[in-house]
Amino acid sequence: MSNQQWQQFLSGAGARFDGAGASFGDRLAAVRLALEGDVLVDLSHEGLIAVRGADAPGFLQNLLTTDIPRVSEHRSQLSAWCTPKGRVLALFRVIYRDDAFYLQLPGDLLERTLSRLRMYVLRAKVGLEDASDELVRIGLSGSTVAAGLRRALGACPERVDDVMQSGSLTLVRLPGPRPRLHALGPPEAVQPLWRALARDACPAGPEAWALLDILAGVPTVTHGTADAFLPQMLNLQALGGVSFTKGCYPGQEIVARTHHLGTLKRRLYLARAETDVAPEPGDPVYARGAEGTAGTVVNAQRHASGGVVLLVVVQISAAETEELRLADASGPLLRLQPLPYEV
Repeated sequence: MSNQQWQQFLSGAGARFDGAGASFGDRLAAVRLALEGDVLVDLSHEGLIAVRGADAPGFLQNLLTTDIPRVSEHRSQLSAWCTPKGRVLALFRVIYRDDAFYLQLPGDLLERTLSRLRMYVLRAKVGLEDASDELVRIGLSGSTVAAGLRRALGACPERVDDVMQSGSLTLVRLPGPRPRLHALGPPEAVQPLWRALARDACPAGPEAWALLDILAGVPTVTHGTADAFLPQMLNLQALGGVSFTKGCYPGQEIVARTHHLGTLKRRLYLARAETDVAPEPGDPVYARGAEGTAGTVVNAQRHASGGVVLLVVVQISAAETEELRLADASGPLLRLQPLPYEV
């Protein structure tokens, strides 16, 4: 299997494997590298679903929050799958290659998501498979990554969501304050790319990539936060992850009504907190004077300079006027930070 071949390659490059993915030495040092230099990250810990068949475009169009016909060999999307009440069950990076749509999502959601998606197939000419071992996925980040790709492949996707096909490799440009890309392909294609980029970039573990996602303001929906948020609460309208003009999909009426009536009361914020322990997705956020919780932790990761950096969904009124704290009313203070995009 390709995953075994890839793991052998990474082991030769000094990787150690645990439940969190491949790591290369000190994890906090890797986080520092991600902030200051160029990094290569193995993304095998993330799940990948392949959707194939003549009816695959229509199948996904009827389920996800974006216009799937706009996904092509040259364009990817961030897209959500919601409950009938408009709550996000899963958030995917949708990529098209080799006559298949690939949905990238956290590994802890893969089995449940795949099982539930298959329930919608009915008579459609669609096949859904766990493709996590089919393609190797790596993350690339840093100021010289684009130049390295141009040297290795002759070109690089320039704009967010742009896709470039190079032989059996697929490269996807991702949002963020630093240049970031995904690369997907069979191990025999990804290995020489890794070697070429490793001349200037350092291997890093999944915590480095998680930090870069957080600083980019890109949420990751995990087991602890599935079925908790509307797409707009996760700022998906600012990330190209929801269309307000397409036809029906699960939860579309509620998502559209919230948009057109301007009734959103919570949204995603970037924050810092002075604590050595990163909270878990789903942990509460409190505000002085508020009854009950004022928000929820979406993602959190330790920062190389100390403390943690977080994405939190918080009541807009509390974020604008109140003191926010983690875990309880006397927990670590949250300091809101500017997002790298307009909401």
